[in-house]
Formats: sequence, structure tokens, C-alpha cells
Amino acid sequence: ITVSHIDEIEALSSIYGEEWCVVDEDEKIYCIKISDCLDQPKWTLCLQVILPPGYPTSEPPIYQLNAPWLRGEEYTELANSLEEIYIQNLGESILYLWVEKIREVLVEKAQSSDPEPDIKKTSEEVDEDNGDDFLVDYQPVQEDPVKLLNYITSESQEDEELPSIHHGNPLTDRRSTFQAHLAPVVTTRQVKRVLEKLYENKKIASATHNIYAYRIYCEDKQTFLQDCEDDGETAAGGRLLHLMQILDVHNVLVVVSRWYGGILLGPDRFKHINNCARNVLVEYNYVHSVDESSKQAGKSKKTKKDKKRTEH
Repeated sequence: ITVSHIDEIEALSSIYGEEWCVVDEDEKIYCIKISDCLDQPKWTLCLQVILPPGYPTSEPPIYQLNAPWLRGEEYTELANSLEEIYIQNLGESILYLWVEKIREVLVEKAQSSDPEPDIKKTSEEVDEDNGDDFLVDYQPVQEDPVKLLNYITSESQEDEELPSIHHGNPLTDRRSTFQAHLAPVVTTRQVKRVLEKLYENKKIASATHNIYAYRIYCEDKQTFLQDCEDDGETAAGGRLLHLMQILDVHNVLVVVSRWYGGILLGPDRFKHINNCARNVLVEYNYVHSVDESSKQAGKSKKTKKDKKRTEH
């Protein structure tokens, strides 16, 4: 870990105080709550970042933008601004610039005539006009995560049933589109069933790559049953599984479809794959709260070595 790295984190926590939160010190996962103003903010957004080993010199932070109102074009626009800041400041510490850029966007929204977000209802429709008609409809979160949990625990009788499959919000960058799909699974047979079901969908079957990873916790042996598949996108499955290990999620299969649009994205594609996966895991309540993930910090250290090996 570089000195500038530690300095940057210390500086940020003193600048942002309450709004800055350490999710997992060992894995360098941080979260910051950004709003347009401190008293009675209209627009608020959470930026979650994981600082990879090569940050800031050779790798960008892995990030996620979370806000109920943020989707479609606005998400892409904001993500593009963050990419631009990274490219203009290669090798520099950029988290402060990112946070201030996001704040600027929120202030602009507050000053413009945008209606305030109605957090209670999630919009049902997918943007009609941006040519994404080959995507699976994005279904907002079902209100009741308990159903999912009950489903997972009643392993024996549910074994042969097809689990419910959820589709995340699509993300498009330079004509490549990424979309994550998630299903609760407790046996490898269910993994197979879900994959078969997904491939019945012509849109998903026509994707350039369908990368997946799953982790199933076996109570009796107290071990994990886990595997991943690149589907032609070298090392992507391993990275996806590594993300799931860091986030310590169990009994879930995540599939990320990528439709390639003719422009090579380089390493950005891995970031998009993992961002999509993380978003859908957060959305369906698979990702632990702050307290729980710090307990898990020790467990995931050994996976770092593997990651380095597969990256080069």
C-alpha cells in the first residue's frame, strides 16, 4: 500500500466526516454519501469504491453509484464523467475529484427544474428511445427480500424447482451493453436449470458472452461449492467469483451478459461486468451491512493472491 493511498483515505475521512464510511479496511472498500446540500438535501447518492492493488498508479477504483432515481442515461452520463476524470489524471489520487464532480451534478439537479425524486416508487419502464430494445426488461426490486431468504432455507423440498430469476439494470459503454441476472441457488442442479432457462431467452442467448459465477454454502460440510465460467471473455469469470468472495455472498448465481458493439473496451469491460454484478447483488440484498462485512475481512485475504495470478 502506497503512502499516498493512506494519506488520501485519511484526508477524505477528515474532509467528509460523517458522510465517509469504511466498509472493509482490508479489502479497501469505502462508501461516501454525497448530497446537493447539507440541510434538507433533495438529491443524494452513494458512491462505493474498492481500491485495487494498482491504485492510483495503474488501476482505477472499482466503483458503484447507488441512488433509487439514478438509471439509464443519467447513470451513463455520470459514469462517463468519472471515467473522463480518471483518464485526465492517470496515476493520481482521484477520489476527491470524483466526489466533487458528483456533488456538482447533484447541485445542478437541485437548481434545475428536475422534479424531486419520489423514492417510494421505482419506475417500471425502460427508456424506450435509446435502442436498448434487445435487453431483458429491468424489473425493480420486489419489496420482500424475506421471500428470497425463505426460499433459500427450505432447501430440501425446493430442490428441483426453478428459482426466481431477476434482471439488473443494463449499462452501456461505447456500444457494448452489459446486464446482470441473479438467482438464488442451493444446488448445482439449480444452477444448471437457471442457465438453461436464461438461454431460452433469445436476447440472452444472442449475447457475445454470458459470464457467470456461483457460490453455494454447504451447511453440513461448512464449505463453499463455487465455480465460474468466462464464456470466451478471458479471466472475467474468475474476477466475478473473486468479487462474490470479497462481498461474501452465498447461495446465489450471478450471470453477466455482454453484447459487444464493435469497439474494444480494454480493461474497462471487467469493471463494467463487476459493477453490474455488484449492483444486482446490492439491489436484492445479498451484500452484507457494514458491521458484518468487517468480520468477514480476514476470510477473504487469501483470495487476493489468486486474483493477481489470473490478472496477468
